[in-house]
Amino acid sequence: MAKGFETRLIHGGEGGSQALTTPIYETTTFVFESAAAVERYNAGEGDQFLYTRYGNPTVVAAEAKVAEADAADGALLFGSGMAATSTLLLGLLRAGDEVVCGAAVYGGTFHLLEDFLPKFGITTRFVSLDDLREPERVIGERTRLFWFESPINPTLRCVDIRRIAAACRARGVVSVIDNTFASPVNQQPLQLGVDVSMQSASKYLNGHSDVTAGVVTAGRDLLAPIEAARRKLGGILDPQPAYALMRGLKTLPVRMARHNANAMAVAQALEGHPRVTRVYYPGLPSHPDHTLASQQMSGFGGMVCLDVAGGQAAAMRTFDNLKLVARAASLGGVESLCSLPVLTSQWGHTDEQLAAAGISRGMMRLSIGLENPEDIIADLVQALG
Repeated sequence: MAKGFETRLIHGGEGGSQALTTPIYETTTFVFESAAAVERYNAGEGDQFLYTRYGNPTVVAAEAKVAEADAADGALLFGSGMAATSTLLLGLLRAGDEVVCGAAVYGGTFHLLEDFLPKFGITTRFVSLDDLREPERVIGERTRLFWFESPINPTLRCVDIRRIAAACRARGVVSVIDNTFASPVNQQPLQLGVDVSMQSASKYLNGHSDVTAGVVTAGRDLLAPIEAARRKLGGILDPQPAYALMRGLKTLPVRMARHNANAMAVAQALEGHPRVTRVYYPGLPSHPDHTLASQQMSGFGGMVCLDVAGGQAAAMRTFDNLKLVARAASLGGVESLCSLPVLTSQWGHTDEQLAAAGISRGMMRLSIGLENPEDIIADLVQALG
């Protein structure tokens, strides 16, 4: 009998020992009973471990739980979202390959593709939101990988995931989505045809602002070269944060339901506020991609963005006036957070790059937490003045 999503998240990856909860195997190396046992390990037989950089029982259990969340063949955990991103790219690409990437993308991903990978002969062509609507037209002869986000950080614009996945598959291009903003509760990219899903597990998957981690989920054929690259680059997650991640995953559906509800309440309350020129939230009927988001998402997430009247100076004043909502980067924790994209994820971007990404200098990015929604709204209203 097929088990429900919540049941699979609680029980997936568990049960490897008599302990109800998978313990933390805080060891670097593992003991073998004989040379024959080492040979069996090298042949990929059995379930033994050699060295934690290659694999660890706690990490493997956490990976199994994330794979359940994403309905994937498997998952690979890393020490951060950027470790997951860089290892994925280096594992799947080689010199001479081209990446097509949405111009509106997380700043760390943008700089990795723009500034770092060209040193290894891997180039990136950044395409507009309009281009993403017709992915068939932007895939070239050298394109080997198509990277995109939906919802996009921080504008929360959405793109047609099925169409991008189908266009990539028709041309033999690997499609990769950063699904951090949505979480597996609200969006299942692999079920929509995407080849690889990457997430910053520091965010909703863990949910408590105390773990830095990244994860990649995919089919076995694509996971194999990424896992080989992880062994060489050494970016595997440590057992202790893997244990904390497993604990967070067990409550992910409950937490996301509250994130979704609170964010909707905040978005509705601030839409039309005289000091807010625009509210970005896919759940609002006024959002330009609301219909598309409704078709491919089961919930709209906990992220809300605002354009504050008066530009960057007014956004900074509002930011400084916050009392309950914490002035901090990141997202997805139980606490509500606020950041200014021009000072964090898009720091250093030119006006042209900001415009291409659809970001204003007066934008505030809100990660709506699990507090009483009336308290969150009251703080934002008083901060706006």
